[in-house]
Amino acid sequence: MRSEISRQLGIRYPVFQGGMAWIADGDLAAAVSEGGGLGIVAAGNAPAEYVREQIRRVRTLTDKPFGVNIMLLSPFADEVAEVAAEEAVPVVTTGAGNPAKYMERWKSRNIHVIPVVASASMAKMMTRLGASALIAEGGESGGHVGELTTMVLVPQVCDATDLPVIAAGGIADGRGFAAAVMLGACGVQMGTRFLSACECTIHPAYREKILNAGERCTMVTGKRLGHPVRSLRTAFARNYEKAEYGGASDEELEAFGTGALRLAVQEGDLKQGCFLAGQVAAMVTKVQPAAEIVREVTEEAEACLKGAAAWLN
Repeated sequence: MRSEISRQLGIRYPVFQGGMAWIADGDLAAAVSEGGGLGIVAAGNAPAEYVREQIRRVRTLTDKPFGVNIMLLSPFADEVAEVAAEEAVPVVTTGAGNPAKYMERWKSRNIHVIPVVASASMAKMMTRLGASALIAEGGESGGHVGELTTMVLVPQVCDATDLPVIAAGGIADGRGFAAAVMLGACGVQMGTRFLSACECTIHPAYREKILNAGERCTMVTGKRLGHPVRSLRTAFARNYEKAEYGGASDEELEAFGTGALRLAVQEGDLKQGCFLAGQVAAMVTKVQPAAEIVREVTEEAEACLKGAAAWLN
């Protein structure tokens, strides 16, 4: 299951692990990379020195390529961007914004820059700026989401650029991987599926909610502020929705959500925690090593694509 992105980055399988804030640490990223995919450390809203520690942690655990995801709305984005350059990480992925002002610095350090895009117009812009590849992420994903679904977005992005495209959002198994290939992608990024990885250090209550999730387990809040987020339907999410459309000010909403993800990840707080997850949470049913997830998804995708070819013949 080699592809253009595999050859470009020097990874065995074209499977990226999503940059999940306070979840995707050095241990999880290293496990995915060691398993042949691309593990990614998530910067989220963390300070720069935390990100540097996690980068160095990855390097103690694997010599395989890995990445850092920088959430551009973070108050620490400038400092984290410089840490990525100083540490010369192999790959930087970006989300929730335009990374234009950092790209020259990163490229001077031979870093592959792979922005997450939610539209064809953004894909064209990132192509002009010299991105190495693009991640087309549909609104089925967990965390910050766009308007378009993966099925609609991926082919439009593939038509808008000649760069390798990685599909994300709503992908948790080989069937989704194979579908993404048919849409024109040369790889996939998964976040929610890796919440069940043995090496993922989320609170047991968080993992339990993922493993027991149903098909309508998620909801989107934050649209009023212009930063919609998909998470599990919890007391926090429902209360936030009530506040969002019940007259709360923007400042009150910002304060309401501050620290909620960290409460979920580190403490498993079922009342005040925000449990980010994509719509595929219901498809995550077992705990297994990250390397096994990478291999299983890839092998299933190969079987699906071979089956499709046989059916056509």
